[in-house]
Amino acid sequence: MNTFDFVAVPIIVTVVYTLISLLKRETKGNEKVMSRLPIIAAVIGAVLGVIGFYAVPGIIPAENIFTALLIGIGSGLAATGTHQVFKQMGTPKDAEVKDEKTDGKN
Repeated sequence: MNTFDFVAVPIIVTVVYTLISLLKRETKGNEKVMSRLPIIAAVIGAVLGVIGFYAVPGIIPAENIFTALLIGIGSGLAATGTHQVFKQMGTPKDAEVKDEKTDGKN
């Protein structure tokens, strides 16, 4: 196994995360777009996996196009999961502020 066998996964995750962030900013949080972000991320990841398989042979540890497609989809969905990790890390502070505001009204 080569040391660089899995270099494509973090690259795809980073590119998909960036594109999804730009899409959210440009659509200004449109509910239809927001509900479809995991699917969009999976599709973008799949496309990048296939492009990487053909454009730079050996960067994606896949022997065929189907495996490259699955690696791309998994990487795209990992970008969505990464976003959720950062979002959830910020939630407790937001929840405390929200609880303080609602406690005064009861």
